[in-house]
Formats: sequence, C-alpha cells, structure tokens
Amino acid sequence: MVLLGRSGSGKTTTLKLINRLLEATSGDVLVEGKVVRDWDPVQLRRRIGYVIQEVGLMPHWTLEQNISLVPRLEKWDPARTRARVRELMDLMGLDPALAGRYPRELSGGQRQRVGVARALAADPPILLMDEPFGALDPITRADLQREFLALQRRLAKTIVFVTHDLHEALRLATRIALLEAGRLVGVYTPAEFLRAKEPLAAAYAAAFLNGGRANPEGGAP
Repeated sequence: MVLLGRSGSGKTTTLKLINRLLEATSGDVLVEGKVVRDWDPVQLRRRIGYVIQEVGLMPHWTLEQNISLVPRLEKWDPARTRARVRELMDLMGLDPALAGRYPRELSGGQRQRVGVARALAADPPILLMDEPFGALDPITRADLQREFLALQRRLAKTIVFVTHDLHEALRLATRIALLEAGRLVGVYTPAEFLRAKEPLAAAYAAAFLNGGRANPEGGAP
C-alpha cells in the first residue's frame, strides 16, 4: 500500500498511528485484527519494521550492531544474531566485509540498504517505509526501487510505503491510497488511479500521462 500525497497531507502521521508513535483521537487502527491501543507499544513496534528517509542509523555503532538492534533487544542467541545479520546483508546486496564499518564510511545507498536490513532483522510481518529513497540520486533511487520490488516478491511482507512521487507510487504499489489535508481521497490500483475521476487523482494522472512529473508540493500537478 503506497500512501501518496503532498507534504502535510497526513502520510507520516498515518504511519505513526499504525505503530503508536501517535495516538488516534478518534476511530480505530487495527494491526493483525487488534486495535493498536490494546497492544503493548513495545511489542507492537517490534513486530513492525520502520524505515525512514534519513535512515536513522546509530553513528557510533557498526553496521552489524545497527542491523542486530532488535534481535539483541529480543535476547536472541549471539550465533543466531550473527547469522541473521549475514543473511540480511546478503539479501540487501551488502558485502559482509562491511559488517565492521560505521555508517559514515558508507554511501547513501548503502546506508539505506542497512536501514532496510535493520527493519527486517527480527522478521516482522509489517514494514513501514517513510520516503525511504527520497534523498538519493536518481540512479541509486531507481536501483533501490527495483531491488525493493524483488525483495517484496521474495518476502511477501505487508508494506505501507510513503511517497509524494507518483512515478514511484505507480512503480511500487499494489494499491495507492491518496491523501489530502488529513483525509483519504480514495484507494486505487495503479491502473484505476490513472483512470480516476476524482479531481486530485485525475490531476496527478493527467500530469503523468502527459509526460510530466506530478508535483504535489506546488499544488495541483
């Protein structure tokens, strides 16, 4: 599920409602059929991987220490933890020789891969991704989008992915939820989105079909 919308539309707020970094003032958010306020917040968050644009790696920890954060909190056996780190580094296309390096010694794309590996470390059923590729150069971003699709086919996780880029949404989404000013405008498959009659969705689609890049930051694209 891709959450699409301009800045301030409620995308990141929605992610934070899912993992209880924010509490809903009305209505219910359900995770695995259970209202989130009935979950223990710590246990809830450990079942949900969270990837953000700035990555948020601990700068004074090695890659191995960063990736193994949640397994260590869950008191996994050290040998199992090391094996999981190596497995995830291989999955994310990271050379195992990098395990002892620090985030500052990596490229932006490598750091983003580490962030995804960390989110997957305890094999959570749900992954929240908040514009994870937004700060990367176009070539690296396209590479990671392609790898993301392959990863999703392999792991079959439930993923909620935030972006304001329609091209990225159409490439990655099974469904697109369009947000505007804190409300849900509609939910569409990518094909349905391009045929949508709702004015905001239609404006996005028109810009895309006309060969332009939808730019929600500047108003109607």
